[in-house]
Amino acid sequence: MDLSFNAEERAFQDEVRGFIAKNLTDEMKRATALTPSVFSDPDIGMAWQRALHRQGWGAPGWPVEHGGPDWTPAQRWIFETECARAGVPNVNVMGVKMVGPVIIGFGSPEQKNFYLPRILSGEDYWCQGYSEPGSGSDLASLKTRAVRDGDDYIINGTKIWTTHAHHANRMFALVRTSDGPRQQDGISFILIDMKTSGITTRPILTIGGDHEVNQVFFDDVRVPVANRVGEEGKGWTYGKYLLEFERGAGIASAKLREGLKAIADLAESDLTGRAIDSPDIATRISEVEVDIDALEMTELRVLSALQTGQNPGAVSSILKLRNSEIRQAVTRLGADVIGHDALAVEPMRPLYKLNHEPAMPEEMLTVMPEYLNGRAYTIFGGTSEIQRDIIAKMMLGI
Repeated sequence: MDLSFNAEERAFQDEVRGFIAKNLTDEMKRATALTPSVFSDPDIGMAWQRALHRQGWGAPGWPVEHGGPDWTPAQRWIFETECARAGVPNVNVMGVKMVGPVIIGFGSPEQKNFYLPRILSGEDYWCQGYSEPGSGSDLASLKTRAVRDGDDYIINGTKIWTTHAHHANRMFALVRTSDGPRQQDGISFILIDMKTSGITTRPILTIGGDHEVNQVFFDDVRVPVANRVGEEGKGWTYGKYLLEFERGAGIASAKLREGLKAIADLAESDLTGRAIDSPDIATRISEVEVDIDALEMTELRVLSALQTGQNPGAVSSILKLRNSEIRQAVTRLGADVIGHDALAVEPMRPLYKLNHEPAMPEEMLTVMPEYLNGRAYTIFGGTSEIQRDIIAKMMLGI
């Protein structure tokens, strides 16, 4: 694989660097560095999304006719890598990288015209209504029900582990619209306005101290049938399509590499008593770096399919599996590098808004929260066991 850039690609790299230098504020960069979870706070992430939208870069993976920038795979890789190196905020990926492709692939013209521009501009902030108590990896057993009543569905039930539901004004959800011998056939994909009467959101505090996830309750929530994406009862197909984008969209290796670099810098500093001098620490840093190199090569091979709006298929499970495992390896390494200082965890979030002197240097503030939050990496978005089953079935024919 030829990884060298031609003159046009080097010029694009300079353009990306110039855009970041102009639009990435000190507040955005510090907030991102002190965010130990997957998503930036909306006030930070959506400010960055609006800057990208003004540039025409709001949805790198979308087809050009729906607002995508028409980049080559090399340009997409350059953009993602430069963003990771600079420490830009995470945007609301549930809008751009998850529900957006589903609306593009299966939505009505009216849904595309209404929702896609609002996702690009950052006007809408989305959350995902998939998991339920008792229906996580076995998502097809979900019980949240939508009953047809004229031009509306009436929804009752609950969703759990709903990331940023307390911030979102929109939710995409899988709901049961019929019963049958095959559970998957009775599920529909619905777009819900979070301000609708009958929706209650309750916080769930994670072990890392964050309020990132929630439980959402639906009590006779009336949603127009026009908000259903595609056919009734076909939501399982659309939901799987979305999960393939969630698991396989983006360039995870670039952020993993920057995360490892931050840990390696800590290991070489006096803050940790030069933990790098431990043969175990030095060897583990090298091993993780090799794993990131291998992941990067896989990402580059599938980028062309993503760039044309195609779902990445079963390879998305490989990317999700390895990304999750490497992320956990990086966070474990971080906890070991800072040693007993890992016990001094700041309980307040978000860290960049702390109004008191922290118990440790800023370089170390996120290490333990990232480790604790990272235990969920191999669970959310489909457990590692589920990913291995998908790979075995779809790629190996087992």
